[in-house]
Amino acid sequence: MPHGDKSAYTDKQKRKAEHIEEGYEKKGVSKDEAESRAWATVNKDDGGGKKSGSGRGKDTGHPAAHKGGKKGGEASASRSAAERSASAKKAAATRKRNAEHSAHH
Repeated sequence: MPHGDKSAYTDKQKRKAEHIEEGYEKKGVSKDEAESRAWATVNKDDGGGKKSGSGRGKDTGHPAAHKGGKKGGEASASRSAAERSASAKKAAATRKRNAEHSAHH
């Protein structure tokens, strides 16, 4: 399936899509699927391709890039205090173990 003409996109949008595509490929997504997802993300972020001109193509507020922290926050907020505490204790024990391990080298 041929992908659309990207000439309407700014250099910044093209770089952004390239970067997103690389991230998906690292996760094992196929080249074509990674490219499709990357451009869909750029379109979602920036409202599609923009030609230069006064008052156009200015704001790239990176909305899709803002969701990561929110999703992580929601995940921990939905867990009980006991679960969070247990997780924190486990993490502390792991850090302590790793610190001891690296001290012996």
